[in-house]
Amino acid sequence: MIETTRPQPMTIGGREFVWGGRTYIMGIVNVTPDSFSGDGVAYDVAAAVDQAVGMVRDGADIIDVGGESTRPGFEPISIEEEIRRTVPVIEKLVREVDIPLSIDTYKAEVARAALAAGAHLVNDVYGFRREPETAAAAAEFGVPAVAMHNQREREFHDVIGDVTAGLVESLRIARERGLPDERVIVDPGFNFGWTEEQALEMLRRLGELHALGRPLLVGTSRKSTIGAVLGLPVEERLEGTAATVALAIANGADIVRVHDVKEMTRVARMADAVVRGWTKPEEAKA
Repeated sequence: MIETTRPQPMTIGGREFVWGGRTYIMGIVNVTPDSFSGDGVAYDVAAAVDQAVGMVRDGADIIDVGGESTRPGFEPISIEEEIRRTVPVIEKLVREVDIPLSIDTYKAEVARAALAAGAHLVNDVYGFRREPETAAAAAEFGVPAVAMHNQREREFHDVIGDVTAGLVESLRIARERGLPDERVIVDPGFNFGWTEEQALEMLRRLGELHALGRPLLVGTSRKSTIGAVLGLPVEERLEGTAATVALAIANGADIVRVHDVKEMTRVARMADAVVRGWTKPEEAKA
């Protein structure tokens, strides 16, 4: 168990997130035709909404809507195209679900459009280092943001050292753009520019990142490291994902970002019972 002083609670979309009490589940809705996991719904707003509604029913605490693939070798799309994919889904979801919505983008203009449509959180896979104005957009709308460390095309020194340095820089950029540390969640960027061995080391040493004093989001779901270890294609990585989610929780993750919400909600509940403690329900005591 990771024993640390936990960050103060954070309000996202009118809901209070109390770090350390339990693990929160972020469900992934890819509004893309080229998602690495094969679950993208492209331009089908109704399918995206149905997917998200099902995730809420299965236990999601946040829905993360993304319009551009970030898989290795991905083809960037225009700002206009990313807005065209994501904003209609967010506009519809605001009326259909009662949990916070996140926009998965590093582009400030996309973030602003999504926030204007009703999103409650910005999830930036470049940690504001590619477009610092994305942090400013979150500050302008009064919402929190996730800053991820992206190791792609960066010189390697040490896994946790590199992640820490990158996230410290992201926090500095955020502060300069008006977004205080208290409104930032950090993500070490599992599989974003790491070898399989380095990604596994990151997960093993995850608890060291609590020195940053910020809530930790971890996204291992269906990633290529799981495929490499198990020798399995993306559609057969459920058990491997479950193992990494449980270990991330044991090492201090506050939010896990997943495709398989029903199964990972159960994994998180069981892992939380071990890591954080469990009280038998009153009705079960009778």
